Amino acid sequence: MASEETRTVETRTAMSPTERGRTAETRASETAAGVGRTRAWATRLVVVGIVLSALNLRPAITSLGALLEEVRDGLGMSGSVAGVLTSVPPLCFAVFGVTAPRLARRFGPAAVVCAGMAAIAAGLLIRPYVGGTAGFLAASALALMGIAVSNVLMPVIVKRWFPDRVGSMTGLYSMALAAGTSLAAAVTVPLTDALGGGWQAGLAVWAAIAAAAVLPWLPLVRDRGTAAVQPQGPARGAAEQHAPLRMARSRTAWALAVFFGLQATAAYITMGWMPQIFRDAGVPAGTAGVLLAVTMVMGVPLAFVIPRVATRLPHQGPIVLVLGACGLAGYAGLYLAPADGAWAWAVLLGVSNCAFPLALTMVGMRARSGPGVVQLSAFAQSTGYLLSIPGPLLVGVLYQQSGGWGVPIALMAALMVPQMAVGFLAGRDRTVEDEATR
Repeated sequence: MASEETRTVETRTAMSPTERGRTAETRASETAAGVGRTRAWATRLVVVGIVLSALNLRPAITSLGALLEEVRDGLGMSGSVAGVLTSVPPLCFAVFGVTAPRLARRFGPAAVVCAGMAAIAAGLLIRPYVGGTAGFLAASALALMGIAVSNVLMPVIVKRWFPDRVGSMTGLYSMALAAGTSLAAAVTVPLTDALGGGWQAGLAVWAAIAAAAVLPWLPLVRDRGTAAVQPQGPARGAAEQHAPLRMARSRTAWALAVFFGLQATAAYITMGWMPQIFRDAGVPAGTAGVLLAVTMVMGVPLAFVIPRVATRLPHQGPIVLVLGACGLAGYAGLYLAPADGAWAWAVLLGVSNCAFPLALTMVGMRARSGPGVVQLSAFAQSTGYLLSIPGPLLVGVLYQQSGGWGVPIALMAALMVPQMAVGFLAGRDRTVEDEATR
C-alpha cells in the first residue's frame, strides 16, 4: 500500500504544470457534464410534474359541477347551501394560498406542491364517503387546500426552472389545466353510470390521478431554494432584487388582483352552475356535462397560444378586451336562448375563461425577480380569490329567490365590464418592483 501511494505521489510530481492543469480541467469538465446531466434530468422531471399537477387543479370542482344535482339530493342541500358549496373553492384558495410563500421558503416549492397533490388525492378519496354536508365540505377543503398552494407556486416553479420560457411553459401548464378541467366535466357523468350510478364513486375516482401527480415531485423535495431564478428585463442590483415589497402600494398588483378575482368569479360560476343552467333549460344531464367540457376544453389550445402572444406584446390589454367581449356574447346567449344555441354559448364562454392563463402569464411578466413573482402570485391569487367568494354564493341565492336564471346571468354579464377595465390596467408594461419596493 505504501509503495502504491509513493508511486502516485511520484507520478504527480513528475507531471509538468501544464499536464497538471490539463488534468484539473478534465476533472472540472467531467464534473460540469455530470451536473449538466443531472440538471437536464431534473428539468424533464419538473416538466412532467407541472403537467400532472395542472391536470389535478380543477377536477375536484368540475366533477362536482357535473353531479351537483345528485350531490344536492344525496346530502339534502338547498339551493343556498349549494351556493355555499360552489363558493368553497375561492374561499380555500384565498385562505390557504396566502401561506404558500412561507411554506415554499421553509420547505421548497417542489416539496409544497408534492404535499399539495397528496392532499388533493386524500380529499377527493374521502369526501364522497364521509357522510353529511359538513364532512363533505371539510374533505373538499382538504383537496382545495392542496390546489390553493399549487396554484400559487406553479408560476414560481415556471419562473425558476424556465426563466427564458415563461410564456411557453405557462401555456403548457394552462393547457394541462384546461385538459383536466374539461376531462372531468365530460366523463364524470358517464363514468358514474359505468361504475353503477352512484355519485360517490364518480367523484372519488379522480383521486387516482392526483395520487399519480405526487410521484414526479418526490425526487425534488430537497430542492429548497428559489435563488436560481433570473430576473426578467435589464439586470438589476442584488439589493433591488431582494428588497421587501409592499404589494398594497402597487397599482399594478391591485389591478392584477382584482382582474384575477373577477375572472375567478366568472370561472367558478361557470364550473359550478353552467350544467344546471342547461339542465333547467331542458338539456339532458350528460349533454350538459359535455357542454361544460366544451367550455373548458377551449382552454387547451388557447391556453398555449395566449401566453405566447401575451409575452410578445408590450401591453396585454387588447387580449383582455377580446376575451371580455366573448364573455358578454356568451352570457347574452344564455339569457336569450340557453338551449337553442347551447354549443355556441359554451364555446364563447370557453374563450372568455382563458383570462385565467392570461392572468398567470401577467403574474410572471409584472415582476422582474423570483422573489417578486412569489409575492405577486400570492398577493394576486389570495386577494383575487377572496374577492371571488361572494359570486357563486350570490348566484345560488338569486337563483333560489328569483326562481330562474335571468337575474343571475345578468349579474355575470355585469361583472364582466369591470373585469375588462382592470385587466386592461394590469396589462400595462411595468413591474411591481418599481411601485412596491420600500
